[in-house]
Amino acid sequence: MKTTNPIAAPETDRTFEVVAREDFSEVTYLLEIRDPLMARAAQPGQFVIVLHHDHGERVPLTIADFDRERGTITLVIQAVGKTTREMRRECRVGTRLPAMVGPLGEPSPTKGTRKVVCVGGGLGVAPVFPQARAFKEAGAYVIGVIGFRNKDLVFWEDKFRRYCDEFIICSDDGSAGIKGLVTKGIEMSMEKHPDIDRVVAIGPPIMMRACAETTRARRIKTVVSLNPIMVDGTGMCGGCRVKVGDKVFMACVDGPEFDAHQVDFDDLMSRLARFKKHEAKSLDRWMNPDSDKRAQNWLLGIPREKPEEEERISTR
Repeated sequence: MKTTNPIAAPETDRTFEVVAREDFSEVTYLLEIRDPLMARAAQPGQFVIVLHHDHGERVPLTIADFDRERGTITLVIQAVGKTTREMRRECRVGTRLPAMVGPLGEPSPTKGTRKVVCVGGGLGVAPVFPQARAFKEAGAYVIGVIGFRNKDLVFWEDKFRRYCDEFIICSDDGSAGIKGLVTKGIEMSMEKHPDIDRVVAIGPPIMMRACAETTRARRIKTVVSLNPIMVDGTGMCGGCRVKVGDKVFMACVDGPEFDAHQVDFDDLMSRLARFKKHEAKSLDRWMNPDSDKRAQNWLLGIPREKPEEEERISTR
């Protein structure tokens, strides 16, 4: 169900109002956020960094759509960690985000391509949409290949069909489209169209690596959008380093798109897993605030409060 709010004139406090929200599943949700300047500047392939509250985490999110007339950008988010779950719970129509920086990163080159396959897996379906649209508007023949676990998770099928000359849905269980991974859709497209000159793939690292291996033998130019750990988004922190060929790049300023056949996916996945324990601990503290309070009190040397039953026993 989608809720909306009328678009008002920009305000001087420079906060970022959520003007529409749509929930695709229990974990995946859409936020449309008003900022005319950002909407005017946004290009396919770029991202923003969002701050949910003044003391929150900086979260990089790829722009899934933008509407220059409405003055909005659209983000599709998966609630997997503490901050994205917090945003799912609290971000409603009318909510104002205190900070959103962008658009960041290099835009996707979409001109000069004759025939392209735009591949999205899971949450990667959303950010590949503006690329499919841009390729079509630039005159390319566009083949869309998107993948989900099952039919209940499918979203934006109509949006893709509007801009794709051919469109393939893949699902793990066969409940939507063809049964199989997005690589099966790529293989079908290559067999039918030997003149494909570009493939763009966005999704989990393991999916993007599989796409790269699928096109490698045919030497089709394949581009992936990388999602390493990122802090400042300006190349200063070095957190988003990625290995591409024999060079090291910063995904935030040099990317986020790189040659899939040159990306070191093992290094990327290793870096993504580096803070898993910290992320799990942060999520646990948010979901169980009482246990976090007891831990803080222990560190500060504050005696714990005894349960009523324990008090009665100790005074007998």
